Amino acid sequence: MNTSSGNEQRDVRLSKLERIRAAGINPWPERFVRTHTLAEARALPAGTAGVRVCGRLMTMRVMGKMSFATLQDQSGRCQISVQCEAVGEPFYKEVWKKLIDLGDFLGIEGEMVVTKTGEPTVAAKSVQFLGKALRPLPEKWHGVQDQETCHRQRYLDLTMNRETMERFLLRSRVVSSTRNFLDRHAFVEVETPVLQTKASGAAAKPFFSHHNSLDMQVTLRIAPETWLKRLIAGGFDRVYEFARCFRNEGMDPSHLQDFTMLEWYASYWNYEDNMRFTQALLQHVIQESLGTLLLTLRGRAVDFSGEWPRVSFRELILKDCGIDIAECKDADALRAAVRAKGIALPEEEIRALGFGNLVDQLYKKVSRPALTGPVFLVAHPIELSPLARRNDVAGELTDRFQLVVAGWEIVNAYSELVDPLDQRQRLEEQARLKTGGDDEAMEMDEEYLLCMEHGMPPISGFGMGIDRLVCLLSNQDNLRDVVLFPLLKPQA
Repeated sequence: MNTSSGNEQRDVRLSKLERIRAAGINPWPERFVRTHTLAEARALPAGTAGVRVCGRLMTMRVMGKMSFATLQDQSGRCQISVQCEAVGEPFYKEVWKKLIDLGDFLGIEGEMVVTKTGEPTVAAKSVQFLGKALRPLPEKWHGVQDQETCHRQRYLDLTMNRETMERFLLRSRVVSSTRNFLDRHAFVEVETPVLQTKASGAAAKPFFSHHNSLDMQVTLRIAPETWLKRLIAGGFDRVYEFARCFRNEGMDPSHLQDFTMLEWYASYWNYEDNMRFTQALLQHVIQESLGTLLLTLRGRAVDFSGEWPRVSFRELILKDCGIDIAECKDADALRAAVRAKGIALPEEEIRALGFGNLVDQLYKKVSRPALTGPVFLVAHPIELSPLARRNDVAGELTDRFQLVVAGWEIVNAYSELVDPLDQRQRLEEQARLKTGGDDEAMEMDEEYLLCMEHGMPPISGFGMGIDRLVCLLSNQDNLRDVVLFPLLKPQA
């Protein structure tokens, strides 16, 4: 619909609004007592009286003194019928036929009937305005198909495209099921700061801002990790947070700069305990949210039942490109191996990254896209995991796992590093890399080290991108399609 046409229709509806008010009708009343959602009403037996439903008017067929229309609410749609005799001739002729438009919100009281075609219908005895729409909805047969419109005007996307509503209801079920499972297993939900003095808890580029009252630079949280582990040090046994996180990095279909992360930490667990719990939780959540563990995701058949396999970082990369990262003693040696194999990585990244982040880029290039999963990726190089516990047998590796499904990393978890001396050494190395140009390396965090020196128990932690999980489970290709209001540049 072009802008001029939309403005003309708005003018027509404004004139109707004046007539509605002149007739003594409030176009935006304060409330309506509903007895049933539309889906509940459809399930009622014929003859049920006193049914009060409400929703947005989506279709309307006026046939003399009898009309049929369709209302829509969160639960779905239901047909209504409006007869001149039932609602009164003045209302039917002057209000229903002349002043009501598609997109208006209406409240209906009436009796359930079944039409000759077998359609459950609320036969209206009264119709009430609940919200006058001053702009028309998009053309009903095509809905909202333009992706940018779906992202900018999500309310229209939700109204016109039922699959969008179902997708966000799935997201809600996933979060609710996860939260309930954690609560039942003695985890405590907490909140940690978004504004921080140091970017800590992950290897990522932060967003910066300025705190006027304290006159200092702050960063937006890139992860809640170090704060949650402070709580474990303080005596909490198990904690979790659905944390909004912010990383000032590139955008692609599987990455957004602001996203929702679930992180948890459990005292006295190691990463093996955490792997078992992760599998149990996700199998429960997927079964409860979708009703099955056998899914087709991104064109691949994925079976979440049974025991999930495990593969080491070294084995995977060696199989996929012939490079043995265990034989590359530093970043220079790995860079040489990558170039010798003719593997195309951005030259600027190859020059600037330290060994750990370079290994990660290599894995993402040659291995991750081919993983169907669910598969646990284990035995990460220590340089890639500055906050993970060093393996007791192989000191160059960490006790860490990632869960990969259909080529997407869904979970990152490990046995936490609780040795403050080892942690200091690793943070010093991260700070050196940052000074050398690795923007994703971590900063020194003396306040966190102070906490560690007061003592920590054994801990295993877990991080999972909620947006990414829902995107995968709903078979979407872009995280923006599972975020209600993704950040967009303002329109010119």
